Amino acid sequence: MTALVLLVMTVRPCVHLDPHRLHGDPSIPLTRQHLRPLDILAEAVPPDGSASGISVTRVQGALGLQLSAAAPHAISFPASRIFVRCDLFPEEFSIVVTLKPPILPPKKNEYLFSVVAEGPDALLLGLRYSPARLHFLFLREDAAGAWQTRVSFRSPALMDSQWHTLVLAVSEDSFSLTMDCGVPVDITADVPFPATLSMQGARFFIGSRRRTKGLFTGLVRQLVLLPGSDAAAQLCPCRNADIVLSIPPVLQGLTGRPADNEVLTYPYETNMKVTLGPQPPCTKVEDAQFWFDAGRKGLYLCVGSEWVSVLAAKEKLDYVEEYQSLHTNSETLGLEVFVIPEAGLFMATAHRKTTSAIYKWVDRKFITYQDFPTQQAQSWRHFTIGRKVFLAVANFDPNEKGQEFSVIYKWSQRKQRFTPYQRVPTHSARDWEAFEVAGEHFLAVANHREGDNHNINSVIYKWNPTTRLFEPNQTIATCGAYDWEFFTVGPYSFLVVANAFNGTSTKVQSHLYVWLLGSFQLFQSFLTCGAADWEVFRIGDRVFLAVANSHSYDVEMQVQNDSYVINSVIYELNVSAQMFVKFQEITTCSALDWEFFSVGEDYFLVVANSFDGNTFLVNSIIYRWQGYEGFVAVHSLPTFGCRDWEAFRTAAGSYLVYSSAKEPLSRVLRLRTG
Repeated sequence: MTALVLLVMTVRPCVHLDPHRLHGDPSIPLTRQHLRPLDILAEAVPPDGSASGISVTRVQGALGLQLSAAAPHAISFPASRIFVRCDLFPEEFSIVVTLKPPILPPKKNEYLFSVVAEGPDALLLGLRYSPARLHFLFLREDAAGAWQTRVSFRSPALMDSQWHTLVLAVSEDSFSLTMDCGVPVDITADVPFPATLSMQGARFFIGSRRRTKGLFTGLVRQLVLLPGSDAAAQLCPCRNADIVLSIPPVLQGLTGRPADNEVLTYPYETNMKVTLGPQPPCTKVEDAQFWFDAGRKGLYLCVGSEWVSVLAAKEKLDYVEEYQSLHTNSETLGLEVFVIPEAGLFMATAHRKTTSAIYKWVDRKFITYQDFPTQQAQSWRHFTIGRKVFLAVANFDPNEKGQEFSVIYKWSQRKQRFTPYQRVPTHSARDWEAFEVAGEHFLAVANHREGDNHNINSVIYKWNPTTRLFEPNQTIATCGAYDWEFFTVGPYSFLVVANAFNGTSTKVQSHLYVWLLGSFQLFQSFLTCGAADWEVFRIGDRVFLAVANSHSYDVEMQVQNDSYVINSVIYELNVSAQMFVKFQEITTCSALDWEFFSVGEDYFLVVANSFDGNTFLVNSIIYRWQGYEGFVAVHSLPTFGCRDWEAFRTAAGSYLVYSSAKEPLSRVLRLRTG
């Protein structure tokens, strides 16, 4: 178990860390960049770990730094290196320390880290560990003078020769300690953390207080400063050995695995259970257990609720074959494939008529499972809140009483069915997007129009854990909104809307918003043509956004058949410029959806081409990622009024399914690999 210590304390406007070290832009305010973790340990340790007085040691599969008593200042650096434009320490921050504590005799103390004033040798800030207590120390000054303040917690059971995770959160007079993502211990102190703690002339020391006495004799793996954010929300729940914001390059060996030439001193092969046969459930019961898929010749490890590939034969997409024709009671406008633990794989279909359906994957095919009353449903969205499983439908039309609303359903474990949970007022809703920010749950609805007015507000709803209902939290002006897409980049949360029509033209700006100070604020705009869908995906460290442009139209322009054959665009995040830039244009035929998927080590995009100006019988295309060439067409799939694609995988293989907006038939395609 890896020990991780976090200190959480509001960044005042004057606090500016070095933006280059934060991978940010000096011209951008701190509120846009203060959440990037800063690796303090990497500041003091060379990339190759060649500094004197330290050594790299592997214990229980994890690499850590061992300090030498002969060089107590070996790991240190001046505070001015990171406090560039202001020397005040932030009021709210997180310090993440990953360590394996030593076994200490009674009454002995060791410093995990400290910040010491150069001249008078005064301790400004520190974290000290003893067999019985964990002490957080800081210097407090007022008109009466300066004195050192100590907040002490009863030391949790750390001296068990294991890695542990501690989270120490500090905000003004509130102090909280959490061990291994368990129940926190809270203390309200008489003396709050200072609002103006100057770092001028100070120095950071890792594992000491600049002296040999009190030198940390355990192993330290991580020490990260995260201003303005409670890192516990980002790190928990998580396995103790996997809680990493940033570690120095010298310690970036894989945890849990020895080096190729290292003797197996840790019992990696004990208590290992391997399941054979069809894919079993991956729950807490199966956590850390293996499953061997004989069909794909792959070994998988259950991590959280997902089977992660550990060893598998390399797959290559060979060809695509029709697998199942799924006859529906009407045209299908949207698909949502999802898994309910211990219940199975499901697919929700949004039908044009008054009944939509859910299908369940049984004996390697979809069968009818449950019907729902809907009003020209456009899409479904599956999401979870804790153990609760929900399914939200976006209704486009009002009901027979003229009432216009969309419905959230909740899964009943007893009935094994979805039951109505909450009605939400909407206006010709096209899409729902569910997401989580800082531990809070949200639902965003894309309101397309109200009557003939396309320039209306779409709404972001927030889950109220007290009432257990979604309540309006923020409205955003949209123009014929068609789709929302949420994603994160590092600690930042983004929400992008596909605006399709403003009442006179489909050439409108679609907007990307970033979460700042408790709400979404405009970050970037894109000129789109009848935008119907956004798809975010990652290839390695690169982040892409693909927009499906459906139609180029203006009331003053005569309708032309070729106005449906237009370019859809793939954008890539440029970290230096802090914006998305155009990466590739792909000619599409009234594109309504993009779907990203992978097969083995290859990445693919499939587009839903729906209409070319003359016929709905057009080919949808699978594109393969080819590095410098971008995405290149590799498969042409006959489709009829294609509206939506979903990719999914079972123990039997990989599949694509598409819906048709022009016939009551959806098709499941199997991806044949060689």
